[in-house]
Amino acid sequence: MDLQLNGKRVLVTGASKGIGLATVRAFVAEGAVVTGVARRASDELEATGAAFVAADLATPDGPQRMVEAVLAADPRLDVLVNNVGGGVLSSLDAFADPFDGGDDDWTTAFALNLDAAVRTTRAALPALVSARGAVINISSDSARRPAAAPLHYSAAKAALNSFSRGLAEKVAASGVRVNVVTPSGTRTPLMTDRDGFGAQVATVMGVDQQAFLKEVPRQGGMLTGELIDPAEIARAVLLLASPTMPSVIGSNWTVDAGSIKAS
Repeated sequence: MDLQLNGKRVLVTGASKGIGLATVRAFVAEGAVVTGVARRASDELEATGAAFVAADLATPDGPQRMVEAVLAADPRLDVLVNNVGGGVLSSLDAFADPFDGGDDDWTTAFALNLDAAVRTTRAALPALVSARGAVINISSDSARRPAAAPLHYSAAKAALNSFSRGLAEKVAASGVRVNVVTPSGTRTPLMTDRDGFGAQVATVMGVDQQAFLKEVPRQGGMLTGELIDPAEIARAVLLLASPTMPSVIGSNWTVDAGSIKAS
């Protein structure tokens, strides 16, 4: 199937690893011209051949400055993938707190998982309108299963879903399509790194991290029994970005192995 992405100009945030890196690779394979954004480059991102812009999108002016830098190189922009997100708890003591952490944890979670997407989309919207382009925001099934992750993360992703649906209604007439992809547990560094959230949870539970990762799918109700490959999330992003899907507007595509039980 030709997704008509060859030559399209694509911007992917949180691109140095995990879902973002897989998304960059998928667009490059389709012949798109991709710019990846992260705080720091990675060897894997450099190997894709994508352009790179360093930015901290959790800061108030980071998204605007980043988009200006990207568009200075080429004013065209067909696709924006707001993937940057995540975050870990500031200390293991947060697991004993019903709020899953203090103000700093909540501020960081919303800055990464909501504010960055809002500010980046605001800055990129004029270029996207000119291209009649697409925005794809990466959410999480914890937005609908808030006990499955730290509360501030779940709340921020739920807010991202609401923002995405509302924006889709407001900009559809301009030709811009806004949609969401919602993964469940995915094999990303957030889960697998020794200093990531997965490691923190394993420490609190008093189990080996690998044993914890093996148990996550079952505990999360994932019917495959396996963490999701980031490349599978990237394939959903490609479909939503494709001009061959013009009627998909304001949708939230779940790639969750059946973890969300509501119909």
